[in-house]
Amino acid sequence: MPGKPRSGQAGEDRHVWATRLLSRSVSRSVRAGLGGVWVRGPVPAGGVVLAPNHHSWWDGYVLREAALWAGSEFAVLMGARQLSRFPFLRRVGAVRVDEVRAGVRRARVGWLVVFPEGAVQPAGPLRAMQPGAAWIAGAAGAALVPVALRVVMRGAQAPEAFVRFGWPVAGPDLEGALQRELAALDAELLDSDPETPPAGYLRAVPGRASRSERVDLPSRLLTWITGDSG
Repeated sequence: MPGKPRSGQAGEDRHVWATRLLSRSVSRSVRAGLGGVWVRGPVPAGGVVLAPNHHSWWDGYVLREAALWAGSEFAVLMGARQLSRFPFLRRVGAVRVDEVRAGVRRARVGWLVVFPEGAVQPAGPLRAMQPGAAWIAGAAGAALVPVALRVVMRGAQAPEAFVRFGWPVAGPDLEGALQRELAALDAELLDSDPETPPAGYLRAVPGRASRSERVDLPSRLLTWITGDSG
């Protein structure tokens, strides 16, 4: 008869199970809470530091789902206070902001997200930017990519996420490049039909369908009762 699993093996199996469960939970939250994730631009394959604006609670989750869609490993620098409150987020790529060596290692093999603005800021223009993203990119020999990111309410029932990747830049050029990408994204959203994605964007992650997009049972029943066929 097979022997009982060793305690170390049982603990390892539990950790693997917990990581998979958390990963699926994050993915489900994005698909249930947002109307979709849309991307545009030269999507990097890996070995890159992404430097996005940080104007939404969803930002890290959105970029993680985009990384999975692109087939890349994902990591994100997170403040010590936040990570101490949610230590389990290490299982889905969170790295404490002062763990520089770990960040450099992650930037060499996948996407490392470093928010130059630091904490979440009010939506709008960029706030003061920190040099960490450029420094880690240089130390890792990785590309430094500006990323414009908006999570906005448009014509759908749920907010939608839009990610605009720029071309790699040198550290001193990051702020200007990110400002241009963000201005371009805002203009594309302003000029587009709110019920369709702006031109050039691909849906990377499906999301929650609006009530207007699905003909559910109550709608069919009301149509039959009233006799209105449109």
